[in-house]
Amino acid sequence: MTKYFYTVDHFIPFPRSEYGGVWVVVAENDEECFDLITAEDEGANDDYYGRLRENIMKAPTYALAEEYDSGIVEQFTT
Repeated sequence: MTKYFYTVDHFIPFPRSEYGGVWVVVAENDEECFDLITAEDEGANDDYYGRLRENIMKAPTYALAEEYDSGIVEQFTT
């Protein structure tokens, strides 16, 4: 199965938290990408998951030529 490399921007505006950052994820599809990010996030920002879904759909996404395990490759969050 083809996996994709996602670079997802995610920002939750002030006054909630000013939480934001970039998630770099390998996933089979948008739904798996969402599941991986929210599992790592542990529901702390679930009010903004709708926005996260939109950001995943807009994220630069690249098909990988080789097989990789799904997972978060890197994250930078504040």
